[in-house]
Amino acid sequence: MRIGELAERAGTTTRTLRYYESRGLLTARRTEQGHRTYDETDLRLLQQIRTLQDFGFELEETRPFVDCLRAGHPAGDACPASIAVYRRKVAELDGLIEQLRAVRAEVGAQLLRAEAELPLGPEPRCELGTEWDTETAETTEGRRE
Repeated sequence: MRIGELAERAGTTTRTLRYYESRGLLTARRTEQGHRTYDETDLRLLQQIRTLQDFGFELEETRPFVDCLRAGHPAGDACPASIAVYRRKVAELDGLIEQLRAVRAEVGAQLLRAEAELPLGPEPRCELGTEWDTETAETTEGRRE
């Protein structure tokens, strides 16, 4: 298949395919006229790359999976280099999860503090884009609230 058809079937652009080729992730064969041609194996490589990128893998991190597919492993992840990338990504994700838990705990604590400080009367009005002067009970525009 030609580059346009491969791009369409893979849900990407011809520019992206040329970029992958320049990075050595995709190898085009050439017709006598110099046109790039691809086959179903190339489509499978692209699907693997896109899936990994959807999961947050950087383009260069997909290389071991592409190499594994080229070596004949149907899933592209049954090679030691692919497994090593998986391990690094899981460790990275674990770190991000811990960071998010810490941020969530801090935001939750701030919410509890803010709720505890609510006055017992009607809820205060907050207007976006204006600053509230607690000394005069006026907004920066000088209106009494």
